Amino acid sequence: MGAFEELSVLSQKLENSLVSRFSEGGGKVVGYVCSYLPEEILSAAGILPYRLTGRGASDTSHADSYLTRVNCTFSRCCLELAFTGGYDFLDGAIFSNGCDHIRRTYDNWKAHSALPFMHILPVPHLLSSDGRQWYKEETIRLKEALERHFGVTVSPEKLAEAVKVYNETRRLLKDLYDLRAGEEPPFTGAEMLTVLSAGTRIPRSEFNRLLSGLLQEAAARPDAARGRVRLLVAGSLMDDPEFIENVEDMGAIVVTDTLCFGTRAFWDLADENGDPLDALIDRYYNHAPCPRMAEEYPQRLAFVKEQAGRARVDGVILEHIKFCDLHGTDNALLKRDLEEAGIPAIELERQYGPLADAGRIRTRAQAFIERIGR
Repeated sequence: MGAFEELSVLSQKLENSLVSRFSEGGGKVVGYVCSYLPEEILSAAGILPYRLTGRGASDTSHADSYLTRVNCTFSRCCLELAFTGGYDFLDGAIFSNGCDHIRRTYDNWKAHSALPFMHILPVPHLLSSDGRQWYKEETIRLKEALERHFGVTVSPEKLAEAVKVYNETRRLLKDLYDLRAGEEPPFTGAEMLTVLSAGTRIPRSEFNRLLSGLLQEAAARPDAARGRVRLLVAGSLMDDPEFIENVEDMGAIVVTDTLCFGTRAFWDLADENGDPLDALIDRYYNHAPCPRMAEEYPQRLAFVKEQAGRARVDGVILEHIKFCDLHGTDNALLKRDLEEAGIPAIELERQYGPLADAGRIRTRAQAFIERIGR
């Protein structure tokens, strides 16, 4: 089985074979929801960081009893899986105050179906010296809570080693994105999102091994673009390859992104010199911001333009999950400013989940692609 096929299989189940093997070997698995969580701390504690997904929830009937219909479908799908046993294999979950929707998901999960370890990592909404100090204090509290609960010690040496392993992941992913930015991208956007999704739920050393294999396989792959319109996707949490595939079927190819499962999560390296905890604080607190970070819109716009120029895209899709006010508001500004900069852009509101709103999305994507083609 090739590297891509293996990653594709691993992405299809909540508790995949590598997660099961890790647990059966005595390892602990802890879920998390946000790219502002320093995963290296969990890894240094001998814990497998597992990014929570709502994929696999066929409906939200149980979650709807606690979260109303004006909460986004991602948060309701996650809570549904928690209530119906989908996440029983987890030993804990760490949430952040990313938005009110996900914060309420944590409250209800903890109140009605708590895992052995439940923790909130508060993240400031402003970038400042005081904010950095607060974020560092809260991160230290998280580290100490993990040490107490799981009976482990997160030493500076273990942290430093974890930083190196995660930086290797970031370098490998950048190499893959370099190939996608070229004239003949070897992977479609849907395939790349499958890879990224699988990587958030397997041991990091295994992911690095598979990414190295993927880079070797890329040379033998045919050009995936075939004259298609080149797109960048930005916006809300996105781990739905089917959404990307639905757009690509209209004659496009997604060659880059600014998603929290994509470039926002891996673009910046952590400093491997000096104190590893401070390096992680600087890296995660200051990485490419999402709309939860107030007063950082200019930086977000610049990052989208940077990625768009780097991959020489023909247009930008700005998607957001319905009721996600943060990304919905941000996308309106991005569309205005990208269009003024000569980069065609479209806003797409969607529901979370495989092929949700598929027909409507296809119609709007097709019209956008035809507009670019003209």
